[in-house]
Amino acid sequence: TKCHLFTASEDNFSFKVSITMSDWKDPDNVPDPQINGESYRNPTEVKMSQIVLPCHANHCGELSVGQLLKWMDSTACLSAERHAGCSCITASVDDIHFEHTIGVGKVVNIIAKVNRAFTSSMEVGILVTCEDLYTDKQWKVCHAFATFVARRTEAGKVQLKQVMPHTQMEQMEYSLAAERRRMRLIHAEIITDLLSKCQEYEDAVPAERTRVESVELVLPPHANHQVSTFGGQIMAWMENVATIAACRLCNAHPTLRTIDMFHFRGPSHIGDRLVLKAIVNNAFKHSMEVGVCAEAYQGGEPLRHINSAFMTFEVLDSDRKPRTLPRIRPEPVDGKRRYQEAVARKKIRLDRKYIMSCKQTQVPLSVPWDQSNQMYLSYNNVSALKLMDARNNWVLTSEKNKVRLYTSEENQMLCFKVEMHVSVPAEQTFHLLSDLRRRKEWDQHYEECELINQADEEDTLYRVTTPSASKWGKGMEFILLASRRKPCDARDPYLIALRSVTLPTHPPTEDYTRGEVLCAGFTIWEESSSVTKITYYNQATPGVLPYISTDIAGLSSSFYSAFSACSHFLEANKDSLVALPLSTLQLDSTTTASTQEE
Repeated sequence: TKCHLFTASEDNFSFKVSITMSDWKDPDNVPDPQINGESYRNPTEVKMSQIVLPCHANHCGELSVGQLLKWMDSTACLSAERHAGCSCITASVDDIHFEHTIGVGKVVNIIAKVNRAFTSSMEVGILVTCEDLYTDKQWKVCHAFATFVARRTEAGKVQLKQVMPHTQMEQMEYSLAAERRRMRLIHAEIITDLLSKCQEYEDAVPAERTRVESVELVLPPHANHQVSTFGGQIMAWMENVATIAACRLCNAHPTLRTIDMFHFRGPSHIGDRLVLKAIVNNAFKHSMEVGVCAEAYQGGEPLRHINSAFMTFEVLDSDRKPRTLPRIRPEPVDGKRRYQEAVARKKIRLDRKYIMSCKQTQVPLSVPWDQSNQMYLSYNNVSALKLMDARNNWVLTSEKNKVRLYTSEENQMLCFKVEMHVSVPAEQTFHLLSDLRRRKEWDQHYEECELINQADEEDTLYRVTTPSASKWGKGMEFILLASRRKPCDARDPYLIALRSVTLPTHPPTEDYTRGEVLCAGFTIWEESSSVTKITYYNQATPGVLPYISTDIAGLSSSFYSAFSACSHFLEANKDSLVALPLSTLQLDSTTTASTQEE
């Protein structure tokens, strides 16, 4: 490893570090691992390839989304059953964004594999690509995550075996699956928080005009191998009535762009009458949201809610550009509620696209924080740390008294991590390091730390000031979101993720230079009841680099002093009862108790 350090001293002190790593490998080009001399393949992986025929197409000669959903559900179900060793049913499908349409004659390739198994449910990742047989070109169509539940057997409830990740990508998806599961559980709460006032338009189209109701009789061809109505078939019927509702608003053929989470509430069987209802909830300038639900009954029994979803459509002109759509006038009471909820879901989609869909190199350093996008910023914060933890191209730069400094350079982004062990229980270590107000007790770079907002028991906003890295420069100021996570199971670490955000209540000041943190934080692994492995990560930004560049270049070992002080701080407080404010500890105990009950 070769390091070159360049310095420049002006009003704003800055460093440039050039690192050449002879053993560095691009993780995207690393060959598959070899097991017993053979190329490794995930044991739960299932592949399906289908050529698109005219019978699969819609009026535009493109593959019907309903047909695609049936293929995706089939492939994912087979993957889930391969892992579970028993019958599985679709519980939900996360939001799907369709990047491209697929024409007749093209080949659809679907790959599904189990990312992680919990007690009786598992997350299955689904990747859909399109292939042109004449040009050998392939492109991504969509990427989805479905949750499947193993059905009870005669022996009782199924206890799923754990997934064993082998590759860097599998480890990353395994880790992120727990974070996606957390988002599914609190999605409804976010909608409630975002409800806004309804705005009326004089020339709007009555929503009632777009209402569609259709009934389907579930016949044997519609059932799966478990004699239940095939989940993909239900989703296809729902897409059909939603498309009709969208057509009635715009008097044109719409294109489905996004599906918000399918959630199956109960099973349906052969002989059921499935009642499918759809209505346009709201229309924006270039898109509309259609709400659709499926209910089932037999004979004179009451309707059973089977599934519901929200689909976003566009209408394209001859140049494939979105057309301007007419506005909707909602019905009283329930119609206005659906109208408001559609606005909230659009806000969530925009936040998700802006915060979560970008690659880490494309995400702005600081993103505005507010209560409405808290869930997605928190997800991005934790996910970025997990992605850094999953890297396998770390190079040991220096070591002193078992405190190790590693560096990694990828896509022109420099990252570093520091590893050490302490004789303190992992949970106590987690509580002590979670409260950034105590970090100045061991980190000389933390001058002051103010708690701005305790958003909830897992997310906290801080204002941190640090001394100047030079004699002439100003001190630096950071507005940080700290997201903390306890392990989902024994194979997860404790996590404390940090990233910069912006707050209108805390604009930059003349006294400090506003610094940025793109990704930083701790992973805390319990190696025994009294020994804990701590790893600190940081993705070097201009605001952080001046403080660590001499360590990376091998010209200093100040990192050892800081983390040696951290070790002494933890060991001196390992028996402390108040690692965090009492209210936070109470929230943690309540959360732990409720999780155990679940």
